[in-house]
Amino acid sequence: MKPIELKTPPEQTQTITRAIFDIVKEHGPLTISETWDHVQEVGLRGLTSKRHMKIVLRWMKERQKLRQICNHVGPNKQFLYTTWFTKPNIKQQPKPVNGFSHPKSS
Repeated sequence: MKPIELKTPPEQTQTITRAIFDIVKEHGPLTISETWDHVQEVGLRGLTSKRHMKIVLRWMKERQKLRQICNHVGPNKQFLYTTWFTKPNIKQQPKPVNGFSHPKSS
C-alpha cells in the first residue's frame, strides 16, 4: 500500500492528531468506535466523519504516533489503538488448563 496523504491543511492535521492522541492516551486502549464516541464528546471540528477519523488513525499508525494491538480472546479478535507509552491492560480470559476452563477439584 502506498503511504496515506491527508488532504487537510497541516495546522488542522496537527489539531486533529493532537486531540486524537490525547483521547487515546487518556482513555486507551480504544477501539475505533470508542475513539469515535470520545471524539464526538470533545466536538472536534476538523473531522468530518468516522471514515475520516479512521484514515487519520491509519496515518498516525503509519507515522508511529499510535500503535495497534490485537486483543485475541477465544474466537474473537479486537483491534485496539494505544500510544507507545501506555502498557496494555487488556482484559483476557484465563487460559484453559488441560483443555478445561476450570481446574479439576479432588
